[in-house]
Amino acid sequence: MQSPSQTRHLAYAHFTSDIMTAKEINDNSVIEKAGSKRLRYEGLVNQFYNDIYRYAYWLSKNKQQAEDLAQETFMRAWRAFDSLQSMDAAKAWLFTILRRENARLYEKYRPELDDIDDFDEALPDSRHNEPDKQMEVYLLHKAMATLTPEYREPLILQVIGGFSGEEIAIMLDLNNNTVMTRLFRARNKLREVLAGTNLSQDPKKP
Repeated sequence: MQSPSQTRHLAYAHFTSDIMTAKEINDNSVIEKAGSKRLRYEGLVNQFYNDIYRYAYWLSKNKQQAEDLAQETFMRAWRAFDSLQSMDAAKAWLFTILRRENARLYEKYRPELDDIDDFDEALPDSRHNEPDKQMEVYLLHKAMATLTPEYREPLILQVIGGFSGEEIAIMLDLNNNTVMTRLFRARNKLREVLAGTNLSQDPKKP
């Protein structure tokens, strides 16, 4: 199984599969453009890999699938890199690619997250959290998993991605009022679930 850092390296290396023609190799402007594109792409991976991996894990609940989704997301991002009009929109663009890849590859596969150790290991930097914080995040993940997709998707984009209601509306192809209503209802449903006794106990205890 590949580690997140190994997956990130594969995302970097993917652009080497694009071969330039002999004419392009002799064209300095093409070479300069390719070099600039490569640097911008590497910067994109460096800046957003952890966010993409974290979102992939929240969607898939599986470390291997999260790594595969992150790798596929950045590979597709490289192929479509010229279509990215502004680096300011890069994060939302990557999250949209990831959502589509998850739907395409794993839409019918929804594994349950049963082991808090697996959850802890899968999230970047979570190993540094205090035990109480790890449990809090674990319970939040379990609670969010009970929401229907119409409420879960915008809430995850807000919690994990830090996107505004307007950005989420664009990503989900909804109007802003609909998104804000769903976020409001999702938070209320989440409070109800978290208040239930079924999520107030340590999942490792019988």
